[in-house]
Amino acid sequence: MYSLSQLKRALGSPNLFFRELNRLYHRRLNSRRFNTAGIDIFDADWDNLLILDACRYDMFEEQHNLDGTLERRLSRASSTQEWLHANFTDRDLRDTVYVTANPQYYRHRDVLGTTFHAVVDVWKEEGWDEELKTVPPEVTTKHAIEAAERYPDKRLLVHYIQPHYPFLTERGQPFDNDQAFLKPDEAGSWNQVMTGELDADANTIWTAYRETLDRTLPSVAELLATLDGKSVVSADHGNMVGERATPFPIREWGHPRGIYTSELVTVPWFVVEGDRRDTVAEEPAERASDVTDELVQDRLEQLGYV
Repeated sequence: MYSLSQLKRALGSPNLFFRELNRLYHRRLNSRRFNTAGIDIFDADWDNLLILDACRYDMFEEQHNLDGTLERRLSRASSTQEWLHANFTDRDLRDTVYVTANPQYYRHRDVLGTTFHAVVDVWKEEGWDEELKTVPPEVTTKHAIEAAERYPDKRLLVHYIQPHYPFLTERGQPFDNDQAFLKPDEAGSWNQVMTGELDADANTIWTAYRETLDRTLPSVAELLATLDGKSVVSADHGNMVGERATPFPIREWGHPRGIYTSELVTVPWFVVEGDRRDTVAEEPAERASDVTDELVQDRLEQLGYV
């Protein structure tokens, strides 16, 4: 069901209105809460699963130079929040440590009801770069290596925030760009692009998007080189950069939940074989201290979620 405010917002923007119609189509009039054709990541075979946030299959295929075997999979979701609910809800994962640069799990953890052995929230103060408005991939890799050393008998789930917005270019951010969506000092969102509130040129965004993946892949390679066991590199969902959605052919931007186009749910499944390690389930380790709701909200805004 939709709230009155959501309905008013959709009716106030033709693009958002037709997005909602597309969502109803893909979710079969809301009879399913996620893409049931997608993979259950925790039933898959891996010791280490590295998630690149919002990484399209076609981008990864063209840009990676990692050693391994590339396959494709369908994700259960077209947004991180939806992906969490589709894969994590009420799961007993005491054999797994989750290292994440994305605050979405922390925000929804009580509703999700997931039991990990440990969760490492990289996005908190020690991992956040105030200038870049995100967690750099090098920092996520550092925390993941530390977690692998501390928990050698656990499955390791590592969630990079890249190539998700805000983008990282060779200079860190596209400071010299006039497009409002790419201004480093202002939190933007794909929804604002969708409604026309922020300027967006698909070619410029594609360049920044691709450069962000290029910036991230060396950190992924570094982590893969240190890990024991079978590793997989995948994504929670993809992203649309002005392509036409279905069945109503509006130009779509970002990764709205509940819309299962190929650009949004086709993800890489890159397998790196290694000597398997034994994993055990144990009671959860001591939980890190909580942070304020204001901090979580601020992080989400900087990442374009709000």
